[in-house]
Amino acid sequence: MIDKKNTSGDPVAHTTAPSSTDPDKVDSVPRNIRALIDSLRQSPPFNQMDDRDLITLLEKSTVEYFPAETIILSPDDGVPSRFYIVKKGYIVGERVTSKNGDVHPTFDIGPGACFPIAALLGERPTRTVHKAMEDTFCITCDKAHFTQIVSTSRVFREFCLRGISGLLEQVNRNVQTQAQSHLGDEYSLETPLKDYLHREVISCPPNTSVRQAVKTMDDRGIGSMVIINPDRKPLGIFTLRDLRHLVANPKADLDAPISEVMNKDPVFLPSSATAFDAALVMAKHHFAHVLIADDKRLKGVVSERDLFSLQRVNLVHVARTLANAPSVESLAEMQADVARLIQTMIAHGASAEQINRILSLLNDYTTRQVIRLAAKKIPHPDVPFAWLTFGSAGRREQTLLTDQDNGLIFQVDDPAQADDIRQRFLPLARHINEDLDRCGFTLCKGNIMAGNPKLCLSTTEWNQWFNQFIDSATPQNVLNSCIFFDLRTQWGPEELADNMFEGVRQRIQQNSIFQKMLAGAALENRPPLGIFKGFVTRKENGREGVDLKTQGLTPFVDAARVLCLAHGLTPTNTLHRLRELVQTNVVEEKDAGAWEEAYSFIQLLRLRQHLGQKKEGNELSNLVDPDELNHLDERILKEAFRQAQRLQRKLAWNFQL
Repeated sequence: MIDKKNTSGDPVAHTTAPSSTDPDKVDSVPRNIRALIDSLRQSPPFNQMDDRDLITLLEKSTVEYFPAETIILSPDDGVPSRFYIVKKGYIVGERVTSKNGDVHPTFDIGPGACFPIAALLGERPTRTVHKAMEDTFCITCDKAHFTQIVSTSRVFREFCLRGISGLLEQVNRNVQTQAQSHLGDEYSLETPLKDYLHREVISCPPNTSVRQAVKTMDDRGIGSMVIINPDRKPLGIFTLRDLRHLVANPKADLDAPISEVMNKDPVFLPSSATAFDAALVMAKHHFAHVLIADDKRLKGVVSERDLFSLQRVNLVHVARTLANAPSVESLAEMQADVARLIQTMIAHGASAEQINRILSLLNDYTTRQVIRLAAKKIPHPDVPFAWLTFGSAGRREQTLLTDQDNGLIFQVDDPAQADDIRQRFLPLARHINEDLDRCGFTLCKGNIMAGNPKLCLSTTEWNQWFNQFIDSATPQNVLNSCIFFDLRTQWGPEELADNMFEGVRQRIQQNSIFQKMLAGAALENRPPLGIFKGFVTRKENGREGVDLKTQGLTPFVDAARVLCLAHGLTPTNTLHRLRELVQTNVVEEKDAGAWEEAYSFIQLLRLRQHLGQKKEGNELSNLVDPDELNHLDERILKEAFRQAQRLQRKLAWNFQL
């Protein structure tokens, strides 16, 4: 092995470069520097820097050659004195990760990548050995010149200080811009509600007659009237929808006080809340208006028209239509509007987490309406029951591509009657499964559905099933059944499952052997990275690529689940689990932040792919070909997979695997 790098470097420019103060600097660039600029333009942050900053960077740089197996940087070298940009070749990072001296690769980087930024800024040795895996050329400059570029170039400085977070923001801006090119430019869903306070709030006291209130609404061209007390505390709201219901009543008295017909105790949000918060409240409650109030004093009203003026699809309309659909056929037809809504949300700047929450909410509306419609025509026992959902639906992390993972729980006083009641519930459960399939929620190939007698159980049977599973599970059974621990009630009384699963959670927390088995199962799906040179692809249905769900998201999902169950924590959503792990000091905030960003990027990339496939009429797939990604997406995806590896290493260390 060659353990000393080749330190001889050729100057980037063999001719005198123009002065940095030369006004004709850009026009008089030597050909070799121009070629390097064109090469750097393929990678962030250089694709965002102007020519003058790039020329300044290159005019005091050299190109250095490192043969394969050369150690370029090492912690033993002390504080680094040079900055490197990979021009050609590949470099792997290696770090000692255990007391017995085990060395593990931590990253691999190729053309366009630069290092060691954190060590240079922190004036400390690098923590990782940087080794050339093949003949490699790097553009290098000394620390003083690197510091100068950091101070003079805002783009370069932001990249160095913010790293992957800055790149993610750039990706999100690009995605948002692309979506807006189809839909138009409107407010972002991150816009605070105070930015909507641009018109006078029309209100009245509670003793105002309905007739007078309606006249004021008509005169001012508004769709709602807020009823307040002398301290401007919102007491209620009266809308045009309420007026329609009132007029339909032949006994309605339009001269009665509006306090008798208003919607009392209205929902209100602080002005610091976001447009997304308001949209979520509207969708959940089917409101067309949400009040804005600080310290219980009315500040304004935001309407669904304010939030969603794009196209003909908006969140509240879609949610209300799904919740009241008259037939399964109507529900199935609405799924195209759901896809258009997601495109709208991306154009508004919604994050992957927000989109997942909205999709899960809309899928809940679809599922609940399917159940209501089926329950009206399929005979079933008159006992309390609930519809359970597992996996991504249980975590509220669904995308446009989702299958069914569900079960049914019912209450019975006499355990001897459980089997009879189950047989009477199964026709209903199977009918619901079939109707959900018609709405785009495909039947589960593993038969994890309520129509399966093994998943249509009484509360006692579910409890026994979980306890037996925990006490006598094999590693393979655990691997196949982890999704059952991402459980929530999708329809029906929540206490049936909540009371049952609380005991299950406590049993897991007390069983270290089962926790270790869960951790072992969580390490089965490895991120698709090779030792060097990037992605390890797989073939599926004639396509080749990496699976964004199984290989990308699942490592985060499984690790967060295990850590939370081991510590008795209750969240089921992956990002909520990571945040709860920080609050309970199980993981460090910096690590959890990196894992959140990585998980969210993969989820957003998956959503974008599904939207593109749906638009082109192709079958939805989680498989993405890295060669088809732009350079920025490819680079961040690789970093996201590395973060998944880091999380899995922590899990293995915690459980001594």
